[in-house]
Amino acid sequence: MLIPHPLLGLRDAQEFTYLGDARLIERPTSGDEADLAEYVFQRDNPAGLHRELWFHEQGDRSWLVVTRNTLTHEILGAELARDVALARKEGTA
Repeated sequence: MLIPHPLLGLRDAQEFTYLGDARLIERPTSGDEADLAEYVFQRDNPAGLHRELWFHEQGDRSWLVVTRNTLTHEILGAELARDVALARKEGTA
């Protein structure tokens, strides 16, 4: 499987470590214990399109948000997680 790294081009998925749901970027800010427990322990396991976090461990050590179809493993795109998080913070995503 090839991942289209936004800075380095196509890279083999073996260079990356899969880290789960990209919603992990959206850390709760309320300080509420229930919100934190949901953030830490509750994960979706969707069939179909899903946004995931991947870490380029054997490369530039960047974090990516990869949009992937979990049924076919087709990768539809990848963005730097930093850019996704900044866009959410600024309200443009």
